[in-house]
Amino acid sequence: MNPVKWTRTVAGVAVGAGALWLGTAPAAVADESPGAAHLLLNGAFDNRPGELIDIDVRGLRERGGVTVTSPVFRRPVQLTPHRHGGHRHHARPAIAMDVDPGTYPLTVHAGGRVVAEDRVEVRAPRPAVFRVSAPDDVLRPGERLGLSFDDLCPGARGETFTAASPAFRSKVRLTHDPRGPHWNNPRMFTALVALPLDVKDGTYKVTLTGPDGRRVQERPLVVRAARPGDRDYVGRARGPAFFTATGRPDAARTHGHKVAAGGSVNVLWRDASPDPGEEERLTATSPAFEAPVPLRRDDSKAADGAPPRYVGPARVRTGLESGRYPVTVISHHGRVKRTGHLLVTGATGPHAGPTGPGPGRALPLAGAAGAALAAAGAVAVLLRRRRRAAAGARQ
Repeated sequence: MNPVKWTRTVAGVAVGAGALWLGTAPAAVADESPGAAHLLLNGAFDNRPGELIDIDVRGLRERGGVTVTSPVFRRPVQLTPHRHGGHRHHARPAIAMDVDPGTYPLTVHAGGRVVAEDRVEVRAPRPAVFRVSAPDDVLRPGERLGLSFDDLCPGARGETFTAASPAFRSKVRLTHDPRGPHWNNPRMFTALVALPLDVKDGTYKVTLTGPDGRRVQERPLVVRAARPGDRDYVGRARGPAFFTATGRPDAARTHGHKVAAGGSVNVLWRDASPDPGEEERLTATSPAFEAPVPLRRDDSKAADGAPPRYVGPARVRTGLESGRYPVTVISHHGRVKRTGHLLVTGATGPHAGPTGPGPGRALPLAGAAGAALAAAGAVAVLLRRRRRAAAGARQ
């Protein structure tokens, strides 16, 4: 669905040194390397007719037009100076639809000179294709699937397409996103759709229709809920665990974490295979919380090989009695229920932080009173020692 497009960078050919120093400066002068331009082609390989090529020329001090010529384009392409300056020129032209497969030269001109050269590869066109996820995929209720229609063919028309299926709640509109991953294909139309949570097991037909309502293509879609024995039936759930409002998830504890009434605590949940769509519905509930806590995925753990984790901040109710309070997370459509316990302590005064005293926080009143008593005791001991020393001297 997403063809890989590589970026190739080449240094341009040198501009004549004599022209640089004899008072007849050329219309283009390299900025970084004297007399050279830097050409970047994103889409230089494996193109089809009709696809776009991103051309970026850097390092030219423009004193005239910068153009690109190639047999793959119908006419010379005028590059536009970058709006933020920086001696950059840019264009994104399309390969002509009637270009035969092969490798073609591409040349950058500035000030009447050739300042950079490269080559562009073109392959044969292919028939239009409608895709629903990947072949042989089995989708779960609630799972998101991608729809794409690629009709980069001569004579193709239409700016939007529609997909319908008994597995969908409503029709789905496919559109082209020029800023998306398929920017190079102006005839790639895509959409994302979430299956309903209550969709039944079965094989469904997905029908694509054009702007005029005509049927374009159809694809099958297999839906099956997780069953006992499936790897994702109950996932690998762990938690809930708890860590301080300013702490790290790695320090989370399932039991024994303390928090003051009226304070805050983070709830952590791990699951290697949550049910599709569950990531938007995971919550932690507790009689100690002011409200149920939505648990959102922590993307910072996305690439370290650990099971996905979900975090949410909870506010503990004020006025709670000290004690041990349950915190519960239910997942996998009720098949998994886990309960951890949070130790709530009574608030110790107006200087208590949201999770109790810590570095840089004022001592609680009780702690300050204890420090004062300890200081008074030390003074009393010192006075007693002095009195004993004076009595010994008189004897």
